[in-house]
Amino acid sequence: MVVQEPGTPRALERHLRPQSVAETSFEELCAALGAVRGSLNPAANPLVRGVSLNPQVVQPGDVFLAISGARRHGAEFAATAVANGALALITDAQGLAHLPADFQLPVATVENVRAVAAAAAQRIYGTATRCPQLFGVTGTNGKTTTTFMIRSILEALGTETGLVGTIEMSARGQIIPSVLTTPESTQLHGVLASMAEQQVDAVAMEVSSHSLSYGRVDALSFAVAGYTNLTQDHLDLHGTMQEYFETKAQLFTPERSQRAVVMVDDAYGQQLVDRALVPTESLSLDAGHPGADWRVENLQHSGLGHSFNITHRDGRTLSTRTGLPGMFNVANAALAALMVLASGVPLHALQQALDASDPLSVAVPGRMQVVGESPVAVVDFAHNSDALAKALDSVRPGPGGRRIIVFGATGDRDTTKRPDMGAVAVRHADIVIVTDDDPHGEDPAPIREQVAAGAARAIEAERPEVQLHNIAPRAKAVEFAVSLAGANDAILVAGRGHEVSQDVAGMDVELDDRVELANALKLHGFVTIP
Repeated sequence: MVVQEPGTPRALERHLRPQSVAETSFEELCAALGAVRGSLNPAANPLVRGVSLNPQVVQPGDVFLAISGARRHGAEFAATAVANGALALITDAQGLAHLPADFQLPVATVENVRAVAAAAAQRIYGTATRCPQLFGVTGTNGKTTTTFMIRSILEALGTETGLVGTIEMSARGQIIPSVLTTPESTQLHGVLASMAEQQVDAVAMEVSSHSLSYGRVDALSFAVAGYTNLTQDHLDLHGTMQEYFETKAQLFTPERSQRAVVMVDDAYGQQLVDRALVPTESLSLDAGHPGADWRVENLQHSGLGHSFNITHRDGRTLSTRTGLPGMFNVANAALAALMVLASGVPLHALQQALDASDPLSVAVPGRMQVVGESPVAVVDFAHNSDALAKALDSVRPGPGGRRIIVFGATGDRDTTKRPDMGAVAVRHADIVIVTDDDPHGEDPAPIREQVAAGAARAIEAERPEVQLHNIAPRAKAVEFAVSLAGANDAILVAGRGHEVSQDVAGMDVELDDRVELANALKLHGFVTIP
């Protein structure tokens, strides 16, 4: 059940914190962080009960951590933090220059404020000892689905669970209201302490490269880390694929994780296994990796999904299925099951849970979400070349049917993948409809043209029979796709998944691919899935 609660970010912040906190003196906190007390109010030593990087969400009793931002320094907004109830401030040398000489709160400095934020939160909220068991999933594609599957398995085992990811944060099945997509480290420690307070035993968490780069998962210890795959994405942040990989690899160190399970069906997965510094088991769907510890075998179609075995080199076997379409969901399901096994759950208990409740068929909003069956109509979050290819291959048209794809590329992101996405669509679909995704601050027309140019080159060189259309806005493109479809065709609307608004020049425009696809199907006389 989604909790719809109006309120300011400051009001919603309260949902991200435990109700009970052991007060920590400012002096104790500074000593733990190696922070140096300044000349402002040097004798003051308040008892603090919270920590925040954002002056707008500071709660009474907080330490405000004033960091240097891209355009402004957080210390410039110290007055807001004080008005909201901050009792002390930690900043850097640059931040001191922004404070008035008569500033009333005690102040300390560190060299890098963001680098100590997680440690400050851990100290205040007690997450070194008050934290659920953590399952962290990283990789380019599949993180969300794998975490949903881990949670589903754990619930089938009778475990009280939580989830932290791009679609939702929840504890014991209740959504935690938030305006956040990715919590800051201070908020993440707070919400994990809150979950522990609610007797949540285990949390499945997406661990993105951004969260590793910006220290958002610092000072946490994952019981099991999992790796799905690595394909081109986020190069606007990382620059190169190797840098992207190195960021992901940070999760597989003793400072962050205790054990790991790694898919080795790409070169980066194999590289990760070879250099992982924690006990690691490898997993493969590919016969080309006979040395993998675990292999997926006896694969059979089962409804829209597959049944299969996961077999260890020593002969141990799990038998299971997933109702979600696509081989990539077989990979996600196998990874989820093995991560739970690696956490110490006995194999026989895991097998009983897999048999009893089909936990790997859990529905994941906007991830291969089936909206209609005749024609097959699916919405998926695929927003890079590898994900597009896999999603298209997993939507199977009927006899004589065609694959139709509606997709675009996001603005203000890695521009090099746009023409490649167009080419991939041509190689895997029969009708390609390029439209807008989230243009953000860019003019959407040139983005579409860059994607369509890659598609046009692939049509000329490889598949001249493919139809190419460039249509905006997105809702019109979805309706056009359905207007072309027959009962045996398969339609994939890709790129936005669960999202319900489109970012156009900084404005949120209401748009839900699932709603648009369902409406278009009904308009053209097709039946939708409730």
